[in-house]
Amino acid sequence: MSRSRKGVGQQPGREPKRYEIVLTRAAERGLGSLPKADLRRVDAKIIGLAEAPRPPGAKKLEGVDNLYRIRGLEEGAAVPLRDHFRSPLADRKSWDGFHGQWPAMIVIGLNRKLPARYVAEPRIHLGSSIEIDVATYDEADVDSPSAGERDNGGGVATSVWAPPKPTLAVATDLPELDAYEVRVYDVKSGRRLVAAVEIVSPANKDRPEHRRAFVAKCAALLQNHVCVAIVDLVTTRTSNLYGDLMELFGQTDPFLANGAPPLYAVACRWTSKGDAWFLETWTHPLALGRTLPTLPLWLADNLAVPLDLELSYEETCRILRIP
Repeated sequence: MSRSRKGVGQQPGREPKRYEIVLTRAAERGLGSLPKADLRRVDAKIIGLAEAPRPPGAKKLEGVDNLYRIRGLEEGAAVPLRDHFRSPLADRKSWDGFHGQWPAMIVIGLNRKLPARYVAEPRIHLGSSIEIDVATYDEADVDSPSAGERDNGGGVATSVWAPPKPTLAVATDLPELDAYEVRVYDVKSGRRLVAAVEIVSPANKDRPEHRRAFVAKCAALLQNHVCVAIVDLVTTRTSNLYGDLMELFGQTDPFLANGAPPLYAVACRWTSKGDAWFLETWTHPLALGRTLPTLPLWLADNLAVPLDLELSYEETCRILRIP
């Protein structure tokens, strides 16, 4: 059953008008998870809506009628971070469904604020990624042994080269790199990749070779002057891929001094200052029941846009009906 809060709204020149505030069950649960101090503060703000249902800063949500988003509550008062990988939520909603939708919502938010020369696009890839630089094709009647040995014109036949035995032959699986990401391109520079948002999946953390592949990918992007944001909500694996990335670069971050948090969001960029190159990072620990941060997403050395993770997360949960 929903809980109601009532108040009286006063408009100039009119009789006082009474507004009723009705909370959904999901909102009730969210409020119930807040510390008492935060609950009192948020409750006061909710009651204040009885006097001003659409306070300054209220934003109408697209695609729905008479639904507004009100920001400005203290951290911890908005939609809290859920555990998408464990019960009870994992029993009702699949984490990969959320991971598949979130990049699209991030893209919608970014494309509203990106300068005209930039465009954001979602990219989802499951399994091995294959890129071929040089390929050898098998064409019948050209390189086959029978073709080389024929000598219809009286010439000398060409023998087929027999390669030596391999020095090592072992049964193994190639690392499969799952990718849930958003990429931002500079369309005026030949669609040059300038930024990437990497949303970590369980498969990125479950095996050493998968962790190495993910970290190598991020390192390669940074070395090509691509801003990289990593968002890790995976609660079933404790490895910290950002810490592995710092280790690869031979660097340390005080953020990791007291133990690498399993949940975090970080933005990284490789930039020059004079004759020196610097790796700059913006790290934020994440916690269940708390809101997500806003990260700087760098498009150029002197140009960044806000990556509002909380807004896109909230919209994703709303669209997928995640309580």
